[in-house]
Amino acid sequence: MPAHPKASTVAQPDQLGEEIAIAALGFLAGDDERLSRFLALTGIDPASIRQQIGDPLFQLAILDHVFEDESLLLAFCAEIKMDPARLVQIHQRMTPHNHHGLRDG
Repeated sequence: MPAHPKASTVAQPDQLGEEIAIAALGFLAGDDERLSRFLALTGIDPASIRQQIGDPLFQLAILDHVFEDESLLLAFCAEIKMDPARLVQIHQRMTPHNHHGLRDG
């Protein structure tokens, strides 16, 4: 039986999920305080963001960060004019079954 690539444990990203993650990153970047908090919690170097944005796990980390703060989530949903319940569905589709957010090591 062939070995499965590591990426197979991650929910396959769809175009909408990727677009939402990129929009969320833009939303975070639009405010110095939000961006600084995201960078501090993820430990990512700002110069690395362009390299990481295509990684489904990084995209998921962006959305995880938004989901950890209800006021941030609601502000993001208002900005992109999306019902929070719809964003939850997209996030769930992107999330592997064993994923528990940024704080799990």
